[in-house]
Amino acid sequence: MSVLDRSPFLYFLCILAGFALLRVELTGFFAPLSPLVLLIGVIAVLLFSLVLIIHGVLCLVKRR
Repeated sequence: MSVLDRSPFLYFLCILAGFALLRVELTGFFAPLSPLVLLIGVIAVLLFSLVLIIHGVLCLVKRR
């Protein structure tokens, strides 16, 4: 296992990558892929945000 396997920092970076995918504008040959890139960005932001929230709640529960 590497250092970033279960790190909340990795999840945060994945959320940022999802937001970057939402902001990218595809032109030319890649323009037809724009809806797919948007969908992947939305899924990445939602999924990793949910994972980060669950990770935080589990850490709070384990402390008590």
